[in-house]
Amino acid sequence: MGRKGQRVSTDKLDKLEVRHLSKEFRVGKQSVLAVDDVCFSVADNEFVSVVGPSGCGKSTLLTVAAGLEDPTSGSVLVDGAVVRGPGRDRGVVFQAYSLCPWLTVRGNVEFALRGEKIGRAERRRRAMEQLEVVGLSGFAEAYPAQLSGGMRQRVAIARALSYRPSVLLMDEPFGALDALNRRTMQSLLTRVWEDHRLTVLFITHDIDEAVYLSDRVLVMSPRPGRIVEDVRIDLDRPRLPEMQTSETFLALKERLLRSVTTVEPELAESGS
Repeated sequence: MGRKGQRVSTDKLDKLEVRHLSKEFRVGKQSVLAVDDVCFSVADNEFVSVVGPSGCGKSTLLTVAAGLEDPTSGSVLVDGAVVRGPGRDRGVVFQAYSLCPWLTVRGNVEFALRGEKIGRAERRRRAMEQLEVVGLSGFAEAYPAQLSGGMRQRVAIARALSYRPSVLLMDEPFGALDALNRRTMQSLLTRVWEDHRLTVLFITHDIDEAVYLSDRVLVMSPRPGRIVEDVRIDLDRPRLPEMQTSETFLALKERLLRSVTTVEPELAESGS
C-alpha cells in the first residue's frame, strides 16, 4: 500500500503524468479553484482510480487530461508530450453515452474513425472488431434506442477503443447502471484492459468499484481538490467477485472510506 501524501513507486514507465495541475473556473463574478497543485503519474498498463467527495474536482481532472479543458497552471503529459487538446492517444468514456441516435451501433463506432485515413471497408472491419470485444457484434445494425443502458455503454467503450488509444480515460462510466449491469461491465472492462494493455484513469464515487478494478487508488480532498492519499491495491489478478469479502479487500475499503470522509486539518483551518 502507498503511504499518505507520497507517490507509490513503480517499475513500469510512466504513460500519463499530471504535473502541478490547477484549474480555476469563473462562476459569475467569482473565481472557483476546482483542483490545486495536483501531481501524480500512471504507469504503462496501470489501472488507477480516483475517488473523493462530491465536487472535489475528479471530473475536472479527467476533462483536462482528455484535452477538453485547458489547465490554469501545470500540465498533463502522455508519453512525455504535453496535452494541448483531444488526441487519438486517449480514448474517453463518460457516464452519458453520447451516442448518435440516428446511427446504428456499428455506425456510432465507425463515426469515431471518420478522421482516420482508412477506407470504408477498414472502418467497418475495425468497428466490428471492437463490437466483438464488447460482446455486441450481434447488435451491429440496432439503434441506441433499442439497447439497454449497459449495452449503450458497451458501444461507448467500443467507440473509444476503435482508434486504438493507449490511454483510456473514464468518468464514472457505470454510475447510471444497476448493480447487476455494473458488475458485468466491471468484468468486461477488466478483460478489455488486460487484452488491450491499456493505461486507465478511472473516476468513480464507488469505493468497492475502485478497489475491485484498480492497481492504485488516489483519494482527493474536498474542493480545491488535492491528492491526499495514494493507495496500492494488493489484490491478486485476475480479480474475482469472491475477493470482495476477503479481509484484504475489506481493509482497503475501510481505509479509503476513512480517507474520503475525513477533511484534512489544514483544509478545515483554511476554510476550503
